[in-house]
Amino acid sequence: MSTSEGYKGYGAEQGNEALRKAIAGTMYPNAGIKYNEVFVSDGAQCDISRIQMLLGSDVRIAVQDPSFPAYIDSSVIMGQAGEFHEESRKYRNIEYMKCGPERNFFPELSATPRTDVIFFCSPNNPTGYAATRDQLEKLVLFAKENGSIIIYDAAYAAYISDDSPRSIYEIPGAREVAIEISSFSKFAGFTGVRLGWTVVPEGLVFSNGFPVIKDFNRIVCTCFNGASRISQAGGLACLSSDGYMAIQDVVGFYKENAKILVHTFDSLGFKTYGGENAPYVWVHFPGASSWDVFSKILEKTHIITVPGTGFGPGGEEYIRVSAFGRRESILEASRRLINFLK
Repeated sequence: MSTSEGYKGYGAEQGNEALRKAIAGTMYPNAGIKYNEVFVSDGAQCDISRIQMLLGSDVRIAVQDPSFPAYIDSSVIMGQAGEFHEESRKYRNIEYMKCGPERNFFPELSATPRTDVIFFCSPNNPTGYAATRDQLEKLVLFAKENGSIIIYDAAYAAYISDDSPRSIYEIPGAREVAIEISSFSKFAGFTGVRLGWTVVPEGLVFSNGFPVIKDFNRIVCTCFNGASRISQAGGLACLSSDGYMAIQDVVGFYKENAKILVHTFDSLGFKTYGGENAPYVWVHFPGASSWDVFSKILEKTHIITVPGTGFGPGGEEYIRVSAFGRRESILEASRRLINFLK
């Protein structure tokens, strides 16, 4: 790009065709995803907002509680959320689907009112829980029965170690009800480089029968000028045979970090979740304010965690701990935590 011969100017808003084909073939080998259903972007969080723009301000959404804050924040910006209630820490027009350990981190769908859109993240940020095939089958059926669209965030799918689905499209019928978002940030270290993708199946239609993919393409072409060619070249390299093998090593390294953190908190008598299928450990401090726990750990150990209430009211009494870091940093953090919390 720095030479006259190599400079190519703007690319296709939907992304480099070779990269779109590599994503479809590598990440969805048995799901029947076509490359033209893949839209390359500058990251999953950006696409969350573009999808909200696509859906408009009149829709009602449901989110896991706890879940990634961008789903709610973008809803607020779009004017979907309604009034905020200080006592409950909830927005009036958003349906909060309680996803705690008492229900195996899955919502009680029979008690969930119908909404136009369901945001669902698996493996979940912050709990680290990956939904089972049975759970996702129930979710897809629920969306079909209610005429809802699932926005499925699969940014951490590469960390799944068991037989949990890595894509919503592994579930029969999901192509008719789901949009999937993912990212190179979490499995290829592209944080700050900015590269992700969204899959919009051709079979997904609005209630009037109009294909969602056509409207999403219009949004992309109007509000986005394509991901950096340099970032896309990096993404293509990551999905080469050698690159993909190297990525698995990186993912394995962070999962080992997570095991160290889980062992640390378990040895101290705290109940932990996650860490197996995700790079996050969700730690329970019964009866404690998550902000108080965050503050005490920061003051005593100089370790930054994330208070659970940052992910919704269901995160109270929890903190999220990240396994992203150098091994020596993880070991030092474990040593400090043991000295402080024992």
